[in-house]
Amino acid sequence: MANRQVMASSPQDRATQIARAGGMDAALTEGVLPKFVDLTVAEGIVLGLLRQGVNRYVTVLGHGSTELGEVLRIYQGAGLVHVFPVRHETAAAHSATALRWARGEKAAVVTSIGPGALQAFAGSLVAASDGIGVWHLYGDETTEDEGPNMQQIPRAQQGLFLQLTSTMGPSYSLHTPGALPVALRRGLNRVDASDRAGPFYLLMPLNTQPALMPNFNLEELPEGVPPAPGPAAGDYGTAARELLAAHRVVIKVGGGARGCGTELQELAELIDAVFVMSPISVGVVPSSSSRCMTVGGSKGSISGNYAMSEADALLVVGARAVCQSDSSRTGYPNVRHVVNINTDMDAALHYQRTTGLVGDALLTLELLIAAVREELARNTTGTTATASATESDAAGAESQWLADCRQKRQEWEAFKQERFDNPTLFDEAWQEEVLTQPAAIHLVMQAAHEAGAVVFFDAGDVQANGFQLADDDVEGRTITDGGASYMGFATSAVLATALGSEPWQAVAMTGDGSFTMNPAVLIDAAEHGANGVIVIFDNRRMGAISSLQSAQYGEIFATNDSVAVDYVAWANSVTGVRGIHGGTTPDTLQAAMTQALQYPGLAVVHVPVYFGDDPLGGLGAFGRWNVGNWVAETQALRHEIGL
Repeated sequence: MANRQVMASSPQDRATQIARAGGMDAALTEGVLPKFVDLTVAEGIVLGLLRQGVNRYVTVLGHGSTELGEVLRIYQGAGLVHVFPVRHETAAAHSATALRWARGEKAAVVTSIGPGALQAFAGSLVAASDGIGVWHLYGDETTEDEGPNMQQIPRAQQGLFLQLTSTMGPSYSLHTPGALPVALRRGLNRVDASDRAGPFYLLMPLNTQPALMPNFNLEELPEGVPPAPGPAAGDYGTAARELLAAHRVVIKVGGGARGCGTELQELAELIDAVFVMSPISVGVVPSSSSRCMTVGGSKGSISGNYAMSEADALLVVGARAVCQSDSSRTGYPNVRHVVNINTDMDAALHYQRTTGLVGDALLTLELLIAAVREELARNTTGTTATASATESDAAGAESQWLADCRQKRQEWEAFKQERFDNPTLFDEAWQEEVLTQPAAIHLVMQAAHEAGAVVFFDAGDVQANGFQLADDDVEGRTITDGGASYMGFATSAVLATALGSEPWQAVAMTGDGSFTMNPAVLIDAAEHGANGVIVIFDNRRMGAISSLQSAQYGEIFATNDSVAVDYVAWANSVTGVRGIHGGTTPDTLQAAMTQALQYPGLAVVHVPVYFGDDPLGGLGAFGRWNVGNWVAETQALRHEIGL
């Protein structure tokens, strides 16, 4: 112990030394930063996250996080971190999630104790549902229990907020300062996991944040990347034989299949399969592929739902069976066998009659392709042939399965085009002809993609129409929260353009209801220099629920209002934000988008859109869902199918 050299230094000194050295590891290696230091828990958190490459903080500081805020002030002054104060904790959570999702850059969300932490915790549902790694740092009640801390959960019981956050994902309370390295390691393992990443909740009691840790060893702060899972150790031979023996194979592509587009297409050719996409996997397989049937589920497409309903074998790759994704477990009524590739055991074995392959999607697909090729080679020299081989043994021949699915894809394209060709309808609320959502969303998506902007879809009617219309040939152009369906996500996501290390542009597609969930983002975006467009599709209601009520009960109740809002004036009331009328025709909307995308900052485009019974006003639904008065029928079908 005598060889320890503890240099008396302040947070300012350490921040300066790290900045001069070009990073924390360099400062330690070069000896300009001592290995053993006296520092507070709050500074240890900042140093620990800095070592992990986290240097962006989206904050709503309060009395539960002022000590951490002071450390951030010092480290920002040295140029080591960037702090972005915002006005709402849920928006903080959404923007940090969007930054990691769209750009791969890490960020930490910082809140106070109590209500603020609860709001950020609610927003973290997006990251938890969609597998996005984000740090969440919350103030928490003191550990000495001198009496109820204002804004803690009002019960005489320890660790209640830890219990709460632990229901969503891994959490840690810094009750004991010396546990900091372990807490940071567990957070690293969650936030940077290559499979099923998500939010990590680090709770910071008010009295431990300023607690001094004498002679703290900076080498204890964890670094590196958690090891990725390898290929599945499973029965590839059975999986290959089941897929080849089937006549109609569908591949359900989930978010866990990102980066596997080439392998998926190779396998689909070998087993004569077609693809059905999830909302968050659009673009993993090019939409222009002859085998892509677009999205399927309760808000799927004609072609996607046809492929699901007619398939006799299912290959799932990196997808969860979210209720809307597989029509509440009724989406595959004719499937006799499932091959499921997933890193999560429960997801991999969700269906009956499953060959589960639990492992990395890309590595597992490579081995499955090899097994299929081996099986095909064996069959060509033997007396038996696979169903896929017998149906397309002529060179270049198209199987009946693929031909039928492609016909349905053509029907879907014609269905969409009819709505694009009839872009306006008379609306009772607006008392004039206005754009329909399919036509308006299509025009905005085209403009956004031509400008190179990332499109974010908010929850609700806009989201459902949006992912049905998405025709992406590459990953990452369209992002929708398909797991939590959190209203206000897209609006908040535009703020992420101000958080990143490189400039980029985003377009948020949102409804009037979703926008009003987080309108404070207008101020945050102006303050921090966000670059993007928020497009408000205004039908004066919760359109998705009004439509559901109408379909189920023939009546609409408590999902609309009579209050007209001037969203353009609202936007223009915020200095630095540009409000623009989108108009009521394709020409006026295109002109508005051109103007908005060229604006150097945040623009808001208001678009009145149609709501009503005319089928040209929407994209409809082609699947089932276990909600409302459909429950009995849907559940009965599920148990009849028995998959």
